[in-house]
Amino acid sequence: MTRPDPITRAVARNLCTGCGACAGAFPAAIRMVDDPVNGRRPVVAPTPEGRAAAVKAATLCAGTGTDFRTLPAHDGFGPVLAAWEGHAADPEIRHRGSSGGAVTALALFALQSGLAGGVAHIAARRDDPRLNEAVISHDREGLLRGAGSRYAQASPAEALGAIAAGAVPVAFIGKPCDVASVTRAKADPTLAAKLPLTIAIFCAGAPNLVATDRLLNRLGVPKDATLTDLRYRGNGWPGLMQARYRDADGVEQQSEGIPYAAGWGGILQAERRWRCRICTDHTGALADISVGDPWHNPPEGHTDAGRSLIIARTPAGLRLVQAALAAGVLVAQAQPDDVIARAQPNLVAAQGAVWGRRLAMRAMGLPVPADRGLPLFAAWRALPWRARLSSVAGTVRRIARLRLWRPVTIRETEA
Repeated sequence: MTRPDPITRAVARNLCTGCGACAGAFPAAIRMVDDPVNGRRPVVAPTPEGRAAAVKAATLCAGTGTDFRTLPAHDGFGPVLAAWEGHAADPEIRHRGSSGGAVTALALFALQSGLAGGVAHIAARRDDPRLNEAVISHDREGLLRGAGSRYAQASPAEALGAIAAGAVPVAFIGKPCDVASVTRAKADPTLAAKLPLTIAIFCAGAPNLVATDRLLNRLGVPKDATLTDLRYRGNGWPGLMQARYRDADGVEQQSEGIPYAAGWGGILQAERRWRCRICTDHTGALADISVGDPWHNPPEGHTDAGRSLIIARTPAGLRLVQAALAAGVLVAQAQPDDVIARAQPNLVAAQGAVWGRRLAMRAMGLPVPADRGLPLFAAWRALPWRARLSSVAGTVRRIARLRLWRPVTIRETEA
């Protein structure tokens, strides 16, 4: 029996993050497929050309392992050259974006300042807003279309092919795992010159389509309706989860809205993929700029004027944020360098659990990502003893319940 190619093997072994870099770099041989349970994953053409492409694409795969040893010294959450809490000065961008709209504001400033001629990001698919697509925007309208969180499977690195073929530099926005793969791709100097900026969005994991459909059911969207819009965040901080649809009579309707905590905590987070649960980087250590929620200063309601936590990680990121502040694009106040741990205690706990989870996986003969350069054992040891025990014993139970030793098989979503 022929050994699977390295991309198919990464998918089968639950190591793929679904970033889309492999398909973006080799679109003729690898395509991304939306599997309702396993998420958005690559499928390699069963040809010699497909296998050859997969071998080359494997060099871009951050899912099988990421090397953080090249980063400057840090506390486990990546380098912090400077940190701020603030928001977009533009009231529409602040309102429509997640938290304070900082990602959209910085992306638009990158366009307006000439740093980039395009911005690669994700947006809801027009034909099925449950799903996401990678797009490259060149103006405010395009960026606003993608504003707000998308708590669903997404592959923004699928844009790599278009970026490489294009004539203008493109800023990239994605999850930490997406940025990690793009960082690998930037080993090619020609491509690196076309990627002047990466922005990572803090991430606790991506739910699958099963979770999205459960959310729509909770929102009261009829099964025979045509979904036209699905908002997970935005329109205030943290915003309500809400859908728009056409009913069986073709009349536009809007669903009830449910709070972020009920939608994420009660529905979506349970269906995060296993690879997300053993992720070592939730805050974008490899990005030029990382942005997340300042939960240590939480909103009082569901639709307050939002605020973002903004982290400059590289000199390029620092220059852009400082220029945006000077230009009045951002309104922000400086924060101490240790603000990530204070603002995101859930991510501190998640990172701390990773060493214990991977220990259990190794003990049961399951593969784990070959990550290097993060103090995972120290983070685990800093947890309360009950949390340390749970990270190991709970993983053993999950492995048995989910049968994680079985190879992942991808089945495409039916239209």
